[in-house]
Parts: sequence; C-alpha cells; structure tokens
Amino acid sequence: MSTTGPLAGITVADFSRVLAGPLCTMTLADLGATVIKVERPGIGDDTRSWGPPFSATGSTYFESVNRNKQSLTLDLSDPTDRHAARELAVRADIVVENFLTGGMDKLGLGYGEVSTLNPGVIYASISGFGSAEGAQLPGYDFIVQALGGLMSITGDAEGEAMKAGVALVDVLTAKDATIGVLAALHARNASGAGAHVEVNLLSSLQGALANQGQAYLGAGKVAQRMGNAHPSIVPYQLLACADGSVAVACGNDRQFAKLCTEIGQDTLAEDPRFATNTARVSHRELLIPLLEQALREDTGANWQTRFTAVGVPAGKVAGIDEGLEYAKTLGLKPTIEVHNSAGETVGTQVRHPITWTPEFAVRSEAPPQLGEHSELIRAWLSSDVESLEEFVTLALPRS
Repeated sequence: MSTTGPLAGITVADFSRVLAGPLCTMTLADLGATVIKVERPGIGDDTRSWGPPFSATGSTYFESVNRNKQSLTLDLSDPTDRHAARELAVRADIVVENFLTGGMDKLGLGYGEVSTLNPGVIYASISGFGSAEGAQLPGYDFIVQALGGLMSITGDAEGEAMKAGVALVDVLTAKDATIGVLAALHARNASGAGAHVEVNLLSSLQGALANQGQAYLGAGKVAQRMGNAHPSIVPYQLLACADGSVAVACGNDRQFAKLCTEIGQDTLAEDPRFATNTARVSHRELLIPLLEQALREDTGANWQTRFTAVGVPAGKVAGIDEGLEYAKTLGLKPTIEVHNSAGETVGTQVRHPITWTPEFAVRSEAPPQLGEHSELIRAWLSSDVESLEEFVTLALPRS
C-alpha cells in the first residue's frame, strides 16, 4: 500500500469559506495534497460558529468539510499579512477562493497578479452567479435552489416548493470545482501552464438538472413538483405499506412483472394499461392505488427483503444513522476516525467516497483549530525553502 495519496507534493492555498470551497479543498487534501486554510484572526471560517450541533472539538458543520488541513490566520487588511498571503499563493500549485468577484483583485491576490508571479498556478474561483452581471450577488445555496428551479420540482404536488435536505448546490459546485482543478492540473503536466477555473452555484445546479432540464430544452416540458414520483418511470416512488411506506424503483418491465408476482397481482403486468412503462406513466393514477392495496399486507422492512430477493429495487426510508449502519453491512466502510496532532482519536467523520486500487494510506487529521499552524507556516513563508514538507523535514530535530 502506498503511503501517500495521488496528490502528494501538491500545495493548495485555500482562501475559501463556508461549504463549496472548503469541500473542494478537503477533497484535494483527502487525496494527499497539502492544504493551507487561510482564516480571519479571532473569527475564522464563518461555519466555526454555526451550531448547534457542536462536537467536543467544535462546530460539526465546520468539521464536515475541513479535515486534513492546516489553519493559518491572516488579516488581509494588514499589509504584512497580505504579503504573506501573496507569498503563499505564489508558492501554491492550486489557489481556491470564493470572495465576491473582484475581492481578491483588490487585495492583490487575484488571478492576474498571482499568475504573473506563478505562471503554473491553477486558480479556482467559486461564486454564486458568475463573474458577469451576477458578479456582486451573494451566493447562498438556499437562494440558488429557489432561483435555479430545483425548489420548483421538490416537494408534494399540492404543497409548497421545498429545498433539498442538505446544501446540495454547494456540494455539487464543490465537485465541479474539484473536477476543473484536477483537469487543469493534468493539462499543466503537459503544457506547464496554469489556468483560471471558474464555477458558480447557479451553473452547477442547472448542470445537475439532467433529464428535468433537457425536458424543457428538448420538448418544452417544464417539470413540476411530483412528490416522490418520477416523471418518466412508474412505479418509481414511495408506496404505502402496513407501517408507513417503502421506496420502489422499477426501471424496466421485467422488474415490474416481478413486483406484481411478489405482491400476488400477476394480472397487473399483463393488463395493457400497465404492461409497458409508457402505459404505466399514462395510467399511474389507476396503478398506484392497486399496488398500495396489496402492499398494505406487510411492512416496509419485509417488502424490502422480499423485493430485493427477487431483483426488484426497494428500500425502506431510513434515517442518516440507519443509512450509515446499512453501508457498513455492505462492506463500504463509510466512516473514518480522525486524530489530533498528538495522535489521539477525537471524532468520526464520513470517509471520502473514492476507493483506490492499489490503496494508499488515507489521511485522518482532524479539522484544525483556528490558527493551529500559523507559526509553522509563517516561518516557512519567511524562508527560502520552496516546499512546506521539505521545510518541516529540515526543522525536525536530528537524532
């Protein structure tokens, strides 16, 4: 097993805060990069104070996207600290920021100035609505879910529009930013030239609308809220059973026939109104009550077991705790213990979802305390040593 991740030797200057930027940089850190998180003295990332809930070591919100990083406090309004920030950006392979458009330029830390001094830098800018007319609009996930159309298709048909249960747009944008950064890093290997990667919450949301977005562009169909039902597949939703509901996803006619057999309603699969998916979509109002009448004979957990056994995708509605435990039963190792600088276990977090073969040693450093690494990093930035890792090695006492 390799002792280092695939991004070992890559330095990331993280000028981002809240969720999208920090999740992007945590992904890079999980893959082996050295990530230096720049924070405001005495305050830090906004999410350090977002809670409850709080763990024994801080805000669980902050901790969810900041492991395997080093914290450097800098007052960017102070010329000395601003010089240190510029030195960090010049030494970095990757810079990630989510200031309002133009904010980094005013500090002398924008792409133009940094790339002049560091031509190979991969500079990622994350915004709410891009760098044109929407440049000065603050990017909040909730607002983008509303304006971008996601809320309009989320929730019950007769209810109000709903946001997703997690800041999904921030998460999607983080993944888009990571993809862009890694692609630019790959291109630099061939050309030696850096790049400016720009992503924004609105575009990431609209890129993720997939079939719902194309339904409008390709067929003029504006999707509406349908609760848990699918616009193009039936049955593909929650169905009532004896103790609540069970999620059923019949992606083809074969699975539907197996479903009908298992619930003792073989004739439904032969009925012309239900024999094909297209017919089922047209007659869903007739079909769903018939299915639910049979499903009320057993519990959701039992239906999950029975349907899974015959090849029909199904699952009861689980809590996050149950979902993590279920992943463990599948051998997915969904969590990782994190450790402080003394090597003590201080918490458990959701593990990075990518599994590699051959394996490498997964980093498990707890999210940093505010300014925890400031003294070390300031000393490095004041030295002539190019790499932080090399500086640390040189600073280690020799036996």
